[in-house]
Amino acid sequence: MIQSKADLDYYIESDLKSLGCYPLTWKLKLGGVFCPAIWQFQIKLRKLEYQNNCRKNSFVQKIYFYLKYKSYERFSMKFNFSIPINVFGPGLCICHVGTLIVNGNAKVGSNCRIHAGVNIGNSASLDKGWVPDNTPTIGNNVYIGPGAKLFGKIKIGDNVAIGANAVVNKDVSDHVTVAGIPAKVINTKGSNVIHGDSRF
Repeated sequence: MIQSKADLDYYIESDLKSLGCYPLTWKLKLGGVFCPAIWQFQIKLRKLEYQNNCRKNSFVQKIYFYLKYKSYERFSMKFNFSIPINVFGPGLCICHVGTLIVNGNAKVGSNCRIHAGVNIGNSASLDKGWVPDNTPTIGNNVYIGPGAKLFGKIKIGDNVAIGANAVVNKDVSDHVTVAGIPAKVINTKGSNVIHGDSRF
């Protein structure tokens, strides 16, 4: 979670590395029409996280946060993303514009590569019904293929690859590839994502 300006810079740099946009070319530095749309979205996400976590003490800062949030909301609606703040660790790579739905109680580690059509959501339990934190916890260096669905209080390990359209509702151990409905381990190759976070 971003807790300082140094954290913000680190998260942005890690995201750009995962997106293949680092080091910045002159076109990316200029921004605007030259700047990839997903890069713009992720920058807005990280700056909103920083503003929420570190700079909401005064009335003016709360107004500034609201304005940033509305800008982020417009981008989200434009790209059909529903991604709350403070869910993804550094090194996030959103591969394509398209529907992405992520529950705000989910937690995702570093270097997640995620494709269109993914839903990371809550699941009601038979005995307790709907509870807010009944959501996935996802490890580091995880690849999530197009259309995959992950739901319930499950734990996805590190270096996991989740195949296209897989439905994952049970824990997944480290260094494996899962696919199918319901998802099952199909090999032990795991993921091979670009590491934006230099600690891995």
